[in-house]
Amino acid sequence: MSGPDRPALPVVIVGGLHAEARRATVARLLADVPGSVVLHHDLATATAGTVVRTVRDATGILSAGEAPLVNDCACCALREDLVPELVRLADAGGTPLAVVELWDSVEPKAMAEVVTAGGFTVTGVITAVDPALVLPYLGNGDDLAEGGLAAAATDQRTVADTFARQLEYAPVLALAESLPGSPEADDEDRELLAQLHPTARRVVVGSVGGHSGGQGGGQGGGHSGAPGSAPAAPGSPAAPSGSPAADSGSPAAAPPSELARAALAGFDVEAAAAAQHPACALLPAEADAHGVTTLVWHRRRPFHPGRLYAALEDLTCAAARSRGRFWLADKADTLLHWDAAGGALCVEGAGPWLASLPDAAWDLVPPVRRAAAALDWHPEHGDRCQHLVFTSPGLDRDGLARLLESCLLTDAEYAAGRAAWERLPSGFDTLLEV
Repeated sequence: MSGPDRPALPVVIVGGLHAEARRATVARLLADVPGSVVLHHDLATATAGTVVRTVRDATGILSAGEAPLVNDCACCALREDLVPELVRLADAGGTPLAVVELWDSVEPKAMAEVVTAGGFTVTGVITAVDPALVLPYLGNGDDLAEGGLAAAATDQRTVADTFARQLEYAPVLALAESLPGSPEADDEDRELLAQLHPTARRVVVGSVGGHSGGQGGGQGGGHSGAPGSAPAAPGSPAAPSGSPAADSGSPAAAPPSELARAALAGFDVEAAAAAQHPACALLPAEADAHGVTTLVWHRRRPFHPGRLYAALEDLTCAAARSRGRFWLADKADTLLHWDAAGGALCVEGAGPWLASLPDAAWDLVPPVRRAAAALDWHPEHGDRCQHLVFTSPGLDRDGLARLLESCLLTDAEYAAGRAAWERLPSGFDTLLEV
């Protein structure tokens, strides 16, 4: 069978650099969804020219094989091999859930898009996290290659920026605490995680044989995870109506676990991508609890390019994580993306501000982008603005705000107008590779 005649195969993607937390989450899913199957591509063997693929269920390995590298890229080999394996599983039938366990540094966004483009339904994306390791990983500016975690010879990502993207893309975070060899998480660790991704549905993963409980996300986050608090998602292992366990007088079927419900709850690839785009990203809100602070800094005046460039090191090191969009006076039409973690900053152009586009071009802009611009609209500057968010334990909120304010145009510089702004010397041309 193929195409529309193929049996439905729900797919959940589980990723994360915290390998022990990821493995605990996958083991929990195998126990909670009987008959589920895990696909895993081990990229650690890529230096030898191959990627090792394993398919397993709760009883052990069902099959193993090798996929050759594609263009010397292990991730490319994964992309080429994953969908055919899912097709094989779907055609065989009888699998209620396919769990794609990503290798350490593989990011879920790319794989969710690959699976969807292959004609499968991604029902969930989960990043597994050890809360005690969030701050150490966000502070780790080492290149992935230094730890043998690069997915290609040209992979220049760092541990910190990769971990941040894994964390912030997934709508579900599986929290695996008290893992062997890991320190105990405290309130500060949990608060940091909550402020970094306040809308995430957080699910505590217990040991196999125990249970997994849930925590609601922050603003707009999921629901509390009391067993039975939500109906079973389609394809979940709850007993259907009319089965013996569901009949009157029979013991009620145990409701699916919170983790299983999260894995089957549904996932929108396009909405997830929009939520990460710097023009319309859903950024964290102001917060201050358990020693962790999030500063949201929003202004309607452009940055002086020279003063901001001079302050970049101090701004980058001021917080464990910072991100957002910003506006340089000498580049009035370019929306710039700020992305910092591990003491390293990535600045890149993210297309034009909508205010710089002719009216006719607005029809080509996605609705979510237009809606985000409307929320930020200013009668003179349109959607041009500074919207930066800094999250960290021990954040010097007042000092950081003063430093940011000092980088804006002064009253006299602002009054000089756009023609004068464009003549300001720019320190960003090299950084932006203009």
